[in-house]
Parts: sequence; C-alpha cells; structure tokens
Amino acid sequence: MTITRINPDNLHDTPGYHHVTVVAAGRTAYLAGQCPLDASGAVVDGGFDAQVDQVAANAVAALAAVGAGPERVVRTVIYVVSDDGAVLSQVWDRFLASPLAPAFTSASTLLGVARLGFTGQLVELDVTAALG
Repeated sequence: MTITRINPDNLHDTPGYHHVTVVAAGRTAYLAGQCPLDASGAVVDGGFDAQVDQVAANAVAALAAVGAGPERVVRTVIYVVSDDGAVLSQVWDRFLASPLAPAFTSASTLLGVARLGFTGQLVELDVTAALG
C-alpha cells in the first residue's frame, strides 16, 4: 500500500506534518482516543511530558495489535488541556521526540481544549492508520 503525503505549494510551511495524506482504498484502523492511562487504568503523574510519553506508548501498543507501526498512521488529532501556545508546542515537540514520531508526518491537528474525560488528564491522541 502506498501512502502519499503532500504539501501543496500554495499552502503555508508546516513544522513537520503534511497538509494532505492520500491512501489507496484498503483496510483502516481507527484507534480510540489514546489517553495517559497506565496498565492499571490510572492517569499517570508527572505533567504534560509524562502524559505524552504514556499516550505515545499506548498508541504504539494499539498500532502493534493490528500489525502496524507509526509509519502507517495517516491522521492524528492531539488534544491538550491548555490555551497556552508554549504548552501546545511543548506537547508537539515531545510527541516528535517519541517512538511515535513518524505518525506526525501525516495530516495532523493540534487543539487546545478546556477538559478531557479523566480527572487530571492533560493530553489525548486520536489516530487513524492505513493497514494495507
């Protein structure tokens, strides 16, 4: 399966993601929102960095369960409980430094939100992957 990532010339430069991701028809995996929960179901302590690390680890495990790696991701949406641009950038940069980094070369959206589902949750990640 071929995944084509495109940045049209008439759109702004990006910090690593692509504006458009195209996949020929095939199997697709839609991951539930990946949360910063450890194996016991508890939200991890340690602020944004620790939560990004847990979300990335959980997403890698979920992708592996369907025989995929981060390079098969075609769309991500990152939700961050903050309206501070510096915090949003910190979260983006932490994901780019994680084992999940190749996922963020595809179409990606980063959103600041007021609240997420679990008490103390600061980050959530929505992932779509092309399986072939």
